[in-house]
Amino acid sequence: MDAAVTVTDLVVHRGARRVLHEVGCTVPPGQVTGLLGPSGSGKSTLMRAIVGVQQVRSGQVTVLGRPAGSAELRSRVGYVTQAPSVYADLTVRQNVRYFAALHGRGAAAADAAIADVGLTDAAGQLVEQLSGGQRGRVSLACALVGEPELLVLDEPTVGLDPVLRVELWSRFHALADAGTTLVVSSHVMDEAARCDRLLLLREGRLLSDSTPAELRSRGGTDDLEEAFLHLVRETQQEVAA
Repeated sequence: MDAAVTVTDLVVHRGARRVLHEVGCTVPPGQVTGLLGPSGSGKSTLMRAIVGVQQVRSGQVTVLGRPAGSAELRSRVGYVTQAPSVYADLTVRQNVRYFAALHGRGAAAADAAIADVGLTDAAGQLVEQLSGGQRGRVSLACALVGEPELLVLDEPTVGLDPVLRVELWSRFHALADAGTTLVVSSHVMDEAARCDRLLLLREGRLLSDSTPAELRSRGGTDDLEEAFLHLVRETQQEVAA
């Protein structure tokens, strides 16, 4: 498979406002692709289109060789939203074991997913008693237990301490090394260096589909944030011309 995800000329409107402007990009299989950009740039909208839950005006999104949202993709794609999508009145363990059962997996797989996100000590707690960051990790465990081929994560490290962020990124790369394709969004540029490939969005437009090394080279700097700013200025000059 040349690409796990292919997006072609994607246009999305929200009411009368266009939020994605003919976006086109590819996501290679077995890598961590970062979707970077400021809040409001269209990252979540693009992720929803990849998962197949976003109404689009025009364009195409192909996921694992099938149109996005196809029924056969439901067991092959995992999606973790910014808002935790778990049951607050169940414990961490009960939540993850429930989702494990939906995928035909047992208690051992659920417990392993809980350990992967660092929640073993909190496994018996009700989700409603957890912090926001912990709830997000429960959602991630529920997605991991299904062992999806494509894992789409919308800002999964928000609210986490630096140590846990490093641990989660290590887990993401371990998954990629094992063949899972990951799309991870963030508005924090220092996470860009942790990605194999970068999609940079600004105001609903894709500014770059490249590796961190290619972005540094284009910007003439080793600082990825400065390289991104250089790209923004370059784009603005092209539009003005």
